[in-house]
Amino acid sequence: MNRALGVLTCGAFLSIVLGVLGSGEPVLSLVLGAVFAALATAGFGWVRTQDRRWAAAYVGVQLPLAFVTFTINAGVGATLFLVVLVSQCVLLRLPLPVVALVIAVVPLVHLGMSLGEGLREGLGTLVSVLFAAVITELLVREQRSRGELAEAHEKLRDYATQAERLATAQERNRVARDIHDGLGHSLTVVQMQVKAARAVLPTDPGKADEVLAKAQEQAENALSEVRRSVKALREPRSAPLPDALRALVSEAGVPAELTVSGAERPLPEEHREALFRTVQEGLTNVRKHAAAAHVDLLLDYAEASVRVCVRDDGVGTDGTASGFGLVGLRERAEQLGGKLAFTSAVGEGSALSMEVPG
Repeated sequence: MNRALGVLTCGAFLSIVLGVLGSGEPVLSLVLGAVFAALATAGFGWVRTQDRRWAAAYVGVQLPLAFVTFTINAGVGATLFLVVLVSQCVLLRLPLPVVALVIAVVPLVHLGMSLGEGLREGLGTLVSVLFAAVITELLVREQRSRGELAEAHEKLRDYATQAERLATAQERNRVARDIHDGLGHSLTVVQMQVKAARAVLPTDPGKADEVLAKAQEQAENALSEVRRSVKALREPRSAPLPDALRALVSEAGVPAELTVSGAERPLPEEHREALFRTVQEGLTNVRKHAAAAHVDLLLDYAEASVRVCVRDDGVGTDGTASGFGLVGLRERAEQLGGKLAFTSAVGEGSALSMEVPG
């Protein structure tokens, strides 16, 4: 916009120069026009970087210069000076009353004319400068909108980058949970089955072979879990949750009993996965640490939620148990708007439960 006004100012000054050289108009108009043009081009850019006091001073100097130039040489060049000045008033972001005052004063350059001619020329000049002010304001708003849009795009790119990083971290944590919950559980089962096979191998090779076959099957399941986790695929489990939990009970390694209460109903896959992983983690901990004689499992379909609980009669802890398994389960519960609880006491066993909306 500054460049366009600079070109217009130079064109207006050239018009004044041609008028002075061609028709012998007063040279003073050439001098005043040169001062106005110099301030409007070289000085205006500097004034825009200053505060409004300099802007007001600039208009206070340029407006009389344009008036006197027009009075001496009432040609197209002097008129264009007035148009340029009004546009610059808008660009300087002067208060609206000040801009309106400048626009209202501009037609007064025709006061020396007859009444009819002065009204006709004054109205034409008023329309010209008013049009220039409106167009300049529209251009300023358009430039401002572009700047705001560019800034919004930059922020959006930043937000997208942050969201991508967060999604990557969440997916990394999810894969870590799946590896721990799935692979850790399966390897624990395999370890216990191999121990059992070694124990009965000298006396009952057939039984040992049966146990090793189960260990092999469990190892294959673990390999499938690893592949699924590494590829970050969440394959839905086909079996209903009660059936999936009964399968866990069958391989618990300790006497276990599952109780299902409430009316069974379908659950979102993430909710179902979280409940399954909770029971899986609970049974794994029982086998590894509890030295329990019996485990009670509860699957409770309440009115607005579903809860699972794994309770054993083992050695228990001081209640401060922690680990990747519990951390992962707690993260699952928080993501689903549910809650995880772990209680334990030395000599009184432990209880691990999760409740999710459903």
